[in-house]
Amino acid sequence: MNRLSTSWGEYDLTRFPEDPRDTLRAWSAADAYLLRHLAGETGEGDGEPVALDGTVAVVGDRWGALTTALAAHRPVQITESYLGRRATLANLARAGLPADEARLLTTRDIPPERVDVLLVRVPKSLALLEDQLHRIAPALHAGTVVVGTGMVTEIHTSTLDLFERIVGPTRTSLARQKARLIFSTPDPELRPGPSPWPRSYVLPGDSGAGAGLTTVNHAGIFCAERLDIGTRFLLQHLPPSSGDAHVVDLGCGNGVLGTAAAVANPEARVTFVDESYQAVASAEATFRANATAKADFVAGDALTAMPPESVDLVLNNPPFHSHQATTDATAQRMFRGARAALRPGGELWVVGNRHLGYHVRLKRLFGNVEVAASNRKFVILRAVRRA
Repeated sequence: MNRLSTSWGEYDLTRFPEDPRDTLRAWSAADAYLLRHLAGETGEGDGEPVALDGTVAVVGDRWGALTTALAAHRPVQITESYLGRRATLANLARAGLPADEARLLTTRDIPPERVDVLLVRVPKSLALLEDQLHRIAPALHAGTVVVGTGMVTEIHTSTLDLFERIVGPTRTSLARQKARLIFSTPDPELRPGPSPWPRSYVLPGDSGAGAGLTTVNHAGIFCAERLDIGTRFLLQHLPPSSGDAHVVDLGCGNGVLGTAAAVANPEARVTFVDESYQAVASAEATFRANATAKADFVAGDALTAMPPESVDLVLNNPPFHSHQATTDATAQRMFRGARAALRPGGELWVVGNRHLGYHVRLKRLFGNVEVAASNRKFVILRAVRRA
């Protein structure tokens, strides 16, 4: 837990799920810089506090720091992250604020009809920023205050070009503590057109069980423009399922692994799980474009919502980043959730870079692990739930 001091109060903030071993902060210098600017403490603009009147929309608030600090203004948070949403609820509760102090929307929800103050925490994905600016642009008017924030390493010429093209004239602030602000003035005459997302592509012939499948990719998901090479390798060695097996595509991304499993066994029931609302929407669209089997689509934290001993096969290409931080915490949570969800005899198949050492963690957790396939870059590991 770490404390953020603002003009609105001091807040003890955590990421979600809470882990006392997690040393990563739930807010950044970019969040703090934006809050200081809103309070009129930075000298940027006219040096006066920003009037937080009307509808205040907060896009991309990673762990709820901005939403919690501005709760008195009843902001509308728009997030693509299930974990970020849960963190926001937990941080509001810790601050003694009711959940309805903020209106929490996902990136798949319809945005407010009118936005008077738009605050944007610049995401890692330029595509996600593009899509979200397109979606919220119709709600802006000539008097809307638009301020973005991000670390210097996250704000590029292409970032500013998006604000300029979709919102209006754009400039940046001085850099402070390696963070920067973005100021845009909405131009009612701009006609940026619809978002170019989602996008589709057909998997090439070297994609094993996925060859010829159409994938649908919403903005911001991993490898939205092309097939990830780790996923391709797992598709080339996709384990079979039989009968009405329950298969889970864990960390599903665009859902190609689960969809390939459903095409190979139309009697299977497939559950697609990801913490990204954009990914879950992509997986459902990919599945509908290719398969007719039974399927569920879940935004959640690994497999914590899955009934124990209810799954026959888990397919997993785990991430090893959380925003800009490199960490295996997500992978470990996925492995633990998979073991709890698998029936005795059920299998977890994991693909990962060889250097990540997943075999050590899986052997400790399952008591067994074997290499199902490997090449110079990747390894596919198979672990069986014994009891």
